[in-house]
Amino acid sequence: MRELADGVWRLSQRLRPMVNVYLAGDVLIDAGRRQDRGRILDQLDGRPLSMLALTHAHADHQGSAHEVCETRRVPLACHADDVDAMEGRRSISGTSAIGRLVTRTWGGPPHPVDRVLTDGDEVAGFRVVHAPGHSPGEVIFFRESDRVAICGDVIRSISYLTTRPKLLEPPAAFNDDSAQNRESIRRLARLRPSLILPGHGGAVHDMQAFERFVAGLPDDGAAETGASTAEAVAGTRREDERAAVR
Repeated sequence: MRELADGVWRLSQRLRPMVNVYLAGDVLIDAGRRQDRGRILDQLDGRPLSMLALTHAHADHQGSAHEVCETRRVPLACHADDVDAMEGRRSISGTSAIGRLVTRTWGGPPHPVDRVLTDGDEVAGFRVVHAPGHSPGEVIFFRESDRVAICGDVIRSISYLTTRPKLLEPPAAFNDDSAQNRESIRRLARLRPSLILPGHGGAVHDMQAFERFVAGLPDDGAAETGASTAEAVAGTRREDERAAVR
């Protein structure tokens, strides 16, 4: 287990960080695939755990949720828009052929959601930021104090083809709405993170590279204000500078 920010660890896995599970204080963020049960429970052994919170309820994030919650006797939290998927009333990975294959291969059983998250809630010192598109209930966990963002699959920092580091959107085949997810990427940028911890790939430290990636996204006409991401980020910086002066 590797500490990436104050009180935030990424659980170890073989080779590259392909399917990430994080521990924020005593809250587990995501639960990988069902095949990850052993590595998750082994690394949590001896550590206090108060809750499992999901960034979203896709098969490679909820796969071991039932086992972890039952074994450690902790509640499960996810956003309201993914409760039906987590509790088995909706497919966890869509209805496409590849989605059904992923569900059969990696998905875990349904489990009751004990805490339903909404935008603005707090989990382990992180603010819940609703970021739909990849999944209806996708969220970013954002900590204001040091601007750390645990972003689930809003972005990824690894190529699935080459396994090399690269900033990318999630594959369209796995998205509920790719255009909406791009707006969620822009929302992530407007948070002005100092560190991004994605669901797939290594930690993102280079915020200039991230801003270039966001600026290069297709324009779906979905920006909330009509301003470019660069303009929005610059405006936020000016506001922060004025606040610091005051």
